[in-house]
Amino acid sequence: MSYRISEFAKKCEVNKETIRYYEKRNLLSDLKKTNAGYRLYSDDDVKRVHFIKRMQELGFSLSEIYKLLGVVDKDKVRCKDMFEFVSKKEDEVQKQIKDLKRIEAMLKNLKQCCPDEKQLHDCPIIETLFE
Repeated sequence: MSYRISEFAKKCEVNKETIRYYEKRNLLSDLKKTNAGYRLYSDDDVKRVHFIKRMQELGFSLSEIYKLLGVVDKDKVRCKDMFEFVSKKEDEVQKQIKDLKRIEAMLKNLKQCCPDEKQLHDCPIIETLFE
């Protein structure tokens, strides 16, 4: 199925400016055009935008996503040094996991300090965060 930009953006749950920005960043390419010059997007493009958005939610930059899409696009230039890129990103993700586990432990401890009946202004969680 083919979509023009308004319908495509709606299907991807983003605005048209986001689609145009992705095109400018070469995250979307090889688009077909109508005789009138309108760009046409496919269901594969919808999947691609969903992938881009999900990777952004997970903390990947658009440059990193562009690099990863090099694998999908079979682009030898973008795939160059992929091992180093993936290794570095893996280290970053492991650090984030450790940080999130520390935050989780802190929140569990703070939750135990907070009886259900307490008023908000007497909350030990707030007091601990200000220390």
